[in-house]
Amino acid sequence: MGPVVAVVGGGQLARMMAAPAGALDIHVRALVEADDGAAAQVLPDAPVGAADDEEALTRVTRGAQVLTFEHEHVPYALLAGLEADGVAVRPGSRALRAAQDKIHMRRVLTELGVPCPRWAEVNSVADLAAFGDEIGWPVVLKRPVGGYDGKGVRIVHSAQEGADWAAEGALAEETVDFRSELAALLARRPSGQVQTWTTVQTTQVGGVCSEVISPAPDLEDDGAGEAARIARTIAEGLDVTGVLAVEMFHTRDGRLLVNELAMRPHNSGHVTIDATVTSQFEQHLRAVLDLPLGRTEQLVPWAVMVNVLGSQLADPTKAYPELMERYPEAKVHLYGKSVRPGRKLGHVTVTGDDLPHLRRVARAAADLLEGR
Repeated sequence: MGPVVAVVGGGQLARMMAAPAGALDIHVRALVEADDGAAAQVLPDAPVGAADDEEALTRVTRGAQVLTFEHEHVPYALLAGLEADGVAVRPGSRALRAAQDKIHMRRVLTELGVPCPRWAEVNSVADLAAFGDEIGWPVVLKRPVGGYDGKGVRIVHSAQEGADWAAEGALAEETVDFRSELAALLARRPSGQVQTWTTVQTTQVGGVCSEVISPAPDLEDDGAGEAARIARTIAEGLDVTGVLAVEMFHTRDGRLLVNELAMRPHNSGHVTIDATVTSQFEQHLRAVLDLPLGRTEQLVPWAVMVNVLGSQLADPTKAYPELMERYPEAKVHLYGKSVRPGRKLGHVTVTGDDLPHLRRVARAAADLLEGR
């Protein structure tokens, strides 16, 4: 048996590590939330346990060369304890903390000189009022920990509107006037090698990623280079290992401002499965094992990925006959999840040289899976 990689989390990201792991004879052992979840359906070694259970984390790492993650929701103290016991945790607890705590993230990015929206830690209505009056309303208010896919984020137009979150302690940020949202992805191994993918454009609906276009169509070469430089500054400054996704705003006056970080494979990188030399999932495994990284060039002029968010079909695979007949160029990836409104059930990727056509096909194929 090849090297063993322990993964915390049993969702679609761990599931999509299975194919490249099998090709490379890497044994992935995932600590999953349920024995019928997305990852457990395709990974034979998938013990059930909670990400905040010290005993479960200890068990899943036994015999593994490295521990990595498909989500950030593991207590910092537990990770630091595993590192003290000699477990190779990648990314390490110090790096991962910046993806777990948004206030800490803003502090360390500011120290690194990374461009961010104007921000402040607020602990009272008075703090929030002072910030909003200084930079202008409305203000984006974020819970420091636990939020994802639009959860834990509000736009408030007055201090009183955000009084409840401010009293609990929150991150306040300026509302950014942006023309597009971007994501810069890279992978870094412990020995320092870095490989960067092309910067992509993302579109959010209700705070959830809906569409990804690679490369970002309205980003000049200088902007793409700046996005990659920012991502590399963060990866090296925080000593990130594995895949790092840096979500950014591209402002109307041409600036790039960092919005969020993810230190794992990311929704914006799913397009790499079908469009680049090395997918983010294979690269993440190589990086955390400190193996030489694969090339990241995009093999086609354009790639478009559209998420399948919920469905009116109890079983989205019932759409396969029509979808595959009408759109044979579409690559479908479903995650084995039960249907719920708005839930990420899968994605569709289409590649080629006609961007408007690719966007229409990817959207139409996803619509069929959504039962539209």
